Amino acid sequence: MILIIGGIHDKNKIGLINILEYLKIPYTFGHMHDINQFNIIYSPSHPINTTLYPNKKFIFGPHFSVFPDNKLLQINNIHNNGIYIQPSEWASNVWKNMRAEKYISIKTLPFPVDTTKFSPKLPEISNTEKKEVFLYYKRRKPEELKIIELFLQEKNIKYRIFDYVKKYNEEEYLHYLQQSKYGIILDAHESQGFAIEEALSCNVPLLVWSAQTMNQEYQSNYNVIPCTTIPYWDERCGEYFHKVSDLVDAFQSFQVKLENNQYNPRQYILDNLSTSKCAERFMELIKF
Repeated sequence: MILIIGGIHDKNKIGLINILEYLKIPYTFGHMHDINQFNIIYSPSHPINTTLYPNKKFIFGPHFSVFPDNKLLQINNIHNNGIYIQPSEWASNVWKNMRAEKYISIKTLPFPVDTTKFSPKLPEISNTEKKEVFLYYKRRKPEELKIIELFLQEKNIKYRIFDYVKKYNEEEYLHYLQQSKYGIILDAHESQGFAIEEALSCNVPLLVWSAQTMNQEYQSNYNVIPCTTIPYWDERCGEYFHKVSDLVDAFQSFQVKLENNQYNPRQYILDNLSTSKCAERFMELIKF
């Protein structure tokens, strides 16, 4: 049985519910006074003193904070009956490198992508027949956005911007993904990156200007901490680069592979971030 308490991001909540229903694990949304009724308690945002419940299992995170803080001390995990999750390895490593495991074990658990909703429009047309191009922009320097826009304009490529900060309608995003030949991503660090994964799930190859450190987020005060924009990725998804000087070569390589139909991003998502795959990881996770 699972008791879910506290705040959880909408995408994570949907993904977790899909996992539990796939596994046929009964669950409910409850509060602190309900804990004794359940064997496994998931608290994404709030610490619980696990010493009060030595025979229960607790899953915390990933919404406590960006970095480990005093909330971990409140867990008081002396019975080792709690773990803290992060959605990807690089995010887990940040916490491990900050010695969070002195207080609680850090594990990696991605939340599944809704591959039913975010799927190619049927009957799917070939990538050569698709015409649209989109540019997804999230918390990178405006001058970097300008570089990408000028590059596309010089090549007479029409595009549509989806700006995370300015918000956009998800249904409109989905509709555009289903019409898109490819997308370009200019994004900072992502612990999972649902919007990127949703594009891949719609079988849209991507060209990504990936971040390498967390201080590449626009107007951030982070230190030089290693990160990535694409924590879930392989050669089926598209191309990525880190330096602006590599943009031209990356774009040329991307175009050649596009024309030769060498990408298969949806299959990557199905192989790694479908509900069934994430459910397998969840079952391993709760064996602690």
